[in-house]
Amino acid sequence: MKSLLIYLKNYKKESVLAPLFKMLEASFELLVPLVMAAVIDVGIANKDEPYIIKMCLVLIALGLIGLVCSITAQYFSAKAASGFGTGVRHALFRHIQNFTFTEMDTIGSSTLITRLTSDINQTQSGVNLVLRLFLRSPFIVFGAMIMAFTVDIQAALIFVVVIPLLSVIVFGIMLVTMPLYRKVQSHLDSVLLTTRENLAGVRVIRAFNKEQEERERFEKENQALTDAQKFVGRISGLMNPLTYVIVNGGIIALIYVGAVRVNIGDLSQGEVVALVNYMSQILTELVKLANLIITVTKAVACGNRIGNILKIQPDMKEGNRILSNEEICPDTAKDGGRSVKEIPAVEFDHASLTYKGAGGESLTDITFCAMRGQTIGIIGGTGSGKSSLVNLIPRFYDVTNGQIRIFGNDIRDYKIESLRSRIGVVLQKAVLFKGTIAENLRWGNESASDDELEEALEISQAKEFVDQKPGRLEFQIEQGGRNLSGGQKQRLTIARALVRKPDILILDDSASALDFATDAALRSAIRSMKGNPTVFIVSQRASSVQYADQIIVLDDGEAAGIGTHEELLASCPAYQEIYYSQFPKEAQANG
Repeated sequence: MKSLLIYLKNYKKESVLAPLFKMLEASFELLVPLVMAAVIDVGIANKDEPYIIKMCLVLIALGLIGLVCSITAQYFSAKAASGFGTGVRHALFRHIQNFTFTEMDTIGSSTLITRLTSDINQTQSGVNLVLRLFLRSPFIVFGAMIMAFTVDIQAALIFVVVIPLLSVIVFGIMLVTMPLYRKVQSHLDSVLLTTRENLAGVRVIRAFNKEQEERERFEKENQALTDAQKFVGRISGLMNPLTYVIVNGGIIALIYVGAVRVNIGDLSQGEVVALVNYMSQILTELVKLANLIITVTKAVACGNRIGNILKIQPDMKEGNRILSNEEICPDTAKDGGRSVKEIPAVEFDHASLTYKGAGGESLTDITFCAMRGQTIGIIGGTGSGKSSLVNLIPRFYDVTNGQIRIFGNDIRDYKIESLRSRIGVVLQKAVLFKGTIAENLRWGNESASDDELEEALEISQAKEFVDQKPGRLEFQIEQGGRNLSGGQKQRLTIARALVRKPDILILDDSASALDFATDAALRSAIRSMKGNPTVFIVSQRASSVQYADQIIVLDDGEAAGIGTHEELLASCPAYQEIYYSQFPKEAQANG
């Protein structure tokens, strides 16, 4: 939690003024019992109406001044707390954006959503209450005790006994509940994860008639959260009754001692009333302090959880090299004795990948070269490592063994932003964002002209259906592309990657929802692109990769064969199995 306090540095003035004005309000509040004592002992005792009226006006003035101080303190504390929350939220979101896929896989999106929403809100509320009450409540508690000593030392000794007892209860409950609130937040993570999975997979759940099982699972997670909240709530709930018992016991003792001392003439009636008022003020402030401590306990637990995320440093080290046009554009310059034309666009050199926490390698000893302008097909069965291989090119993951070179240099030498600006990636799942078609396409290039958008739509075979949409490029896409079909979403995500005019284009099974004719037209249009990019096509369809310059056949993370369609059909059993399973007539003809 301490590490988060740096986000209050721009609100130093507010962080000082808020408690200062609260203490001013408390100071005026401490004067009220003395004024009341004067009203009783002087005004009422002597039946002096002008004095009573004057003292009542003083009470009103104290109340108004206190109100102004309180409103001012509320303003400054709210400003500082909201600024703190905004700063933490921006910092956390920016930090999460730097996470690699490995960190995202390890932490989990449900945990990160909880940190960004409820945890930050809870921490912000804690900061707000601390600025308003953390100094005010102890100030009134000890101030009331000191004021009681100015009234009567013997009676004030009751305060000396009551305040330590109250402190033991308050801080004892705080120490017990703090770890319990952390457990509550972890149960909240589980409920959020279950909810997210159910909402994201609602169609699958209904298709397999699993509603009852998922309902029971949710109720189990929710009940665990409820039980944890009830348990910590019962402990926290002890605070109010225990403090009331002690304070009311103190008031009884005060009235008894006050009655005896009034009877013998050592105390006035007004002074007894003042002492009781001070004890009541202590009760009120300690109840506030108890609630504050509960909120602060939650806030500290949430702040520590946020701090733990901010402490996680991405394990992917960034290089310093910029991927320049001179490295990419073929010319006759020499580099290490080779013409730039001879330097591969992408080169895998005995590359292997092991996911964090995995029992074995997902990719093993992959070696191949992809020259500029070539089309590389990647095919294999489900789970063979096709997506893992192409995810290494934009450094979504780093190789655990071996090396990958882009345009002749180790991929780890480049700045990640510079590297990815040259790569267009279309992932397996077509993801679109709420907004117009044009806004979604310009994710690839913010400064792209309408002509460039039209060109990308034409190459991606999306122009046909976009022309039929009202407003064309201004047609509003709903969240997640709900108002588009699967094939339309895939074509728009391909267009979005093409708008960037990438030097390396990765299509990770991104045409699975397209029919064979549209898929063929798409591949033909990409081959005729002006920029002549190096294209990686990941597919389970043999027809999608058979015309590639080079085909990599993956089998359980290993390269079972590398070559052209004809070469693999003649020599690679894994490729033959895939191809002939999709084209049985050719298998019969060759059989």
